[in-house]
Amino acid sequence: MEMKQFGWAAIICAALSMGNLMSSCSDDDTPTKTEDPEVTHDGSTAYSAGLLFNNGTEIGNGDQNFVFTGDVTLKKGTYLLKGWVYVTKGAKLTIPAGTIIKGDKQTKAALIIEPGGYAEMKGTKEEPIVMTSEESVGNRKPGDWGGLIICGNAKNNQKTMQIEGGPKTIHGGENDSDNSGIYQYIRVEFAGYPFDTDKEINGITFGSVGSGTTIDHLQVSYSNDDSYEWFGGSVNCKYLVAYKGWDDEFDTDNGFSGTVQYCLSIRDPRIADTSQSNGFESDNCASGDVVTPFTTATFKNVTFVGPMTAKNMADNFKNSADYITGGSVYPNNGSKLGLFQSAMQIRRSSKLNCENALAIGYPIGLIIDGEKGNTVDYSKNGDFYLKNVIFAGMGILGSDGNKIYADTLLNRPAGSDAVSYSHTFFLSEPTNKEMTEAALNLSDPMKTGQNYCPKTVINGTNGYIGAFKDESDNWLEGWTNFDPQNTVY
Repeated sequence: MEMKQFGWAAIICAALSMGNLMSSCSDDDTPTKTEDPEVTHDGSTAYSAGLLFNNGTEIGNGDQNFVFTGDVTLKKGTYLLKGWVYVTKGAKLTIPAGTIIKGDKQTKAALIIEPGGYAEMKGTKEEPIVMTSEESVGNRKPGDWGGLIICGNAKNNQKTMQIEGGPKTIHGGENDSDNSGIYQYIRVEFAGYPFDTDKEINGITFGSVGSGTTIDHLQVSYSNDDSYEWFGGSVNCKYLVAYKGWDDEFDTDNGFSGTVQYCLSIRDPRIADTSQSNGFESDNCASGDVVTPFTTATFKNVTFVGPMTAKNMADNFKNSADYITGGSVYPNNGSKLGLFQSAMQIRRSSKLNCENALAIGYPIGLIIDGEKGNTVDYSKNGDFYLKNVIFAGMGILGSDGNKIYADTLLNRPAGSDAVSYSHTFFLSEPTNKEMTEAALNLSDPMKTGQNYCPKTVINGTNGYIGAFKDESDNWLEGWTNFDPQNTVY
């Protein structure tokens, strides 16, 4: 009798275990329906302590301005970002490695970290976080969604500013060590939706971000405006990739004072902006006024691969409207095409510094632009520097003004054949060099379509020149993607 009781008990336990197993499998196969979080409205702005909608598949409820006030950690997965989602003061958003966020085109989706808000976006080399277009393979274009905007309470030279591109966020303060979060191993693709004429959101925008913020291993591809732009702030950044953007690669404004090291940019020869596309574009402010803090950022170990590389010239590149058509990724969204300009344009009272940089194949190497502000005087006074910089395969070495494609001294005396001041300034530093692309002996270990990496180290007087020491120094491996158009997400 005891044996029979034990046998029945075993059978019942086994049956219960099988039922639990089947229930577990069913739960995995069928997503659990969840209620949307409560939302309140103040005019056209929505507020919620929750973030996920439509059974946890969408970030934001679709309102153009959605303010998140809570603390949410996403599960690794794929989400649709809808509207402008603001992580407001006191709120925290955690996004795990391997997460994919697709930006909704209709609502011009953007993720905006506001001053006092915090995001932890810690991708890894093996599992980066990807923010990309919701469009299908082969149909993705620059400007399919908004972009990533990070703001803080560090100083800028306008005290407080509204962030560029349309969102309502006001940034700026007095805390240069402010912490807006952790952003590591992130790809941002096909961003830059044109909110209005000449009001695109950049791929990644930094507004008064403080030095307490962690920024490293970011790639922006096919942005419809600048790949990266800093408005004030003191944040330090490392390992940045700008790939086939529309306008400038690294744009610095309004007193940005951080250090940015290890940067690679590669241009699409068919894409340039109506304002003329540059590697660096640096202003102290739009008017060129003498306001503090000055833009004094320092860039180290940068490689610019422009449109006039040997490969592109073999394909008959011309810096002209009939060649620069946008090619297969032309978005037809109102964004205007233009020409390529310079590897480095420093203007409007900026004091940008650069060392250990390599720039290849731009129509112009350097523009010290004196149209507005005091940048020319600051360069003569030694207030900023370019050191250990190599220009290779440039159309001309220097120009003294925006959209002036001639290496001649601005306002030179009649009959003079003097070269531009920018040319003279560049070569006045003995560590700077002009050479051919062939002399660099470059390769393309990541199959980007362009040669960017030296086969052997190019030494300067203070370390190696460029973003990579040699082919063994491959910090791109594992997390970058140079064919996002054909990647299945």
